[in-house]
Amino acid sequence: MPPSREVKLGFIPANRGFFSSELAARMRDQTLDVLNALGVRVVVPGPADTKVGCVETRQEAEKAAEMFRRAGVHGILIGAVNFGEEQGVAWCVKKAGLNVPILIYGCQEEERLTMKTRRRDAFCGLLSIGEVLRQIGAAYTVAQRPICFPTDPSFREDIDLFVRVCRVVHGLRNARYGQVGARPDAFWTCRFNEKQLQLLGPTVVTLDLSEAIAGANRLKDDDPDVLRVVESIQRYADVSAVRQLSVLRSAKLELFLRRWARANAIDAFGIQCWTSIQANYGVCSCTTMSRLGDEGVPSACEADIMGTMSMHAAMLASDSPAGLADWNNLHNDDDELVNVWHCGVFPAAFARTPVRLGVQEIIASSGAARYEDSEGTIEFIARESPVTLCRITQDPRGDLKAVVAEGRIEDNPAVTFGCYGWCRLPGLQRLYREVLLKHFPHHVAITQGRVGNALWEALGNYFGMNVYHAGQAAPGSYTARLPFDGVEASDAAFRAPLVV
Repeated sequence: MPPSREVKLGFIPANRGFFSSELAARMRDQTLDVLNALGVRVVVPGPADTKVGCVETRQEAEKAAEMFRRAGVHGILIGAVNFGEEQGVAWCVKKAGLNVPILIYGCQEEERLTMKTRRRDAFCGLLSIGEVLRQIGAAYTVAQRPICFPTDPSFREDIDLFVRVCRVVHGLRNARYGQVGARPDAFWTCRFNEKQLQLLGPTVVTLDLSEAIAGANRLKDDDPDVLRVVESIQRYADVSAVRQLSVLRSAKLELFLRRWARANAIDAFGIQCWTSIQANYGVCSCTTMSRLGDEGVPSACEADIMGTMSMHAAMLASDSPAGLADWNNLHNDDDELVNVWHCGVFPAAFARTPVRLGVQEIIASSGAARYEDSEGTIEFIARESPVTLCRITQDPRGDLKAVVAEGRIEDNPAVTFGCYGWCRLPGLQRLYREVLLKHFPHHVAITQGRVGNALWEALGNYFGMNVYHAGQAAPGSYTARLPFDGVEASDAAFRAPLVV
């Protein structure tokens, strides 16, 4: 994981003095062993800082809060290692003042209760912890098995999910998106309210496309940095079908945008990719966008900044590259198979077939640009894999909402050009109706892996968006939990796969 996406968790082992401190310390240490084994960085008081390294009193809470602030933790894990002192928990969260995701769990009793058993009573204490968090207005996540041992498989799954949620929340709240050029005038679907987006967290940094073109043109053909990018592109894809001049232009554009991104701390791009860049620079921006995306800097077509944020969220959830696709074609004889496609910007990590550079056929064949100026698209067929699709958008009032779906790319003999894969999405017809009825546009972010639940939790719980998916019984309500084998998740597990 790149250092910028490394997650640090603050851990509050909540203790209450009426109960066994020995049992509390045991579960604290067991939790730390599991977190360390998972490679999670943890900030927690030690036995020299607080009683048995746990948090109970106001003074201990303030000490832990200061540790969390100093370390800049991305999330807080609260464990009722016995009953737990709820005021200590609330005070620690309040004094830390970090507004980060919170995961709560309680520890199971170690043996059958008898009159002489040393009890934890975390089942009761966790209810009090949840209540005080609500009283101070803190959003929180509940483990799928709220009372468990840290060594339980479900707890490891919860930590994995929570780390992903923390990455998404922290990443979006601090994001800087580079908008290079204007959206196509024909695409109202790429409109967005920049001021409303700023309230959520992301800052949009604008650059006129003419400045990017001029910056690329100022670079010398024999500049060693340019030549290094040319060589890298030649390793990235088969360039035999396009002119060397197109590869050189792509390299210059990429180098300029990389430098501009470093200077402006850009996390992701939305780029005006037609038709000005073809007419005024002589190449498609697709090669540059694909390569940036493959390295963890998502780049959305058509200056679609809401698409940029959707890609960024998907990439942070999966910790792997994300692309932006059109929901392009329903398969002619399969109602759950859709072609997710774009004209040539998917990251190479998606590829099953060899990656090659080609021509943007739609632009060139329509006469909107010359063929020789329309080179630079990336072409391949996506490999079979589980995928998650996500789209964040604003309604006309500026309110944010999202659609999330999990599916699988599968092989199919139907072919087209550009980058694409045939994606099986159970419940597609219902999902498509939701996309239409709830005004989601034609662009959707796609990433490999099943991370719908992390996106659902991050966008719905911590950003307050209405989140939609194919199987929900009450469309538009975040509190309508995800279905699991035909029953509501609240009956089966707090969190379950979007699609089985």
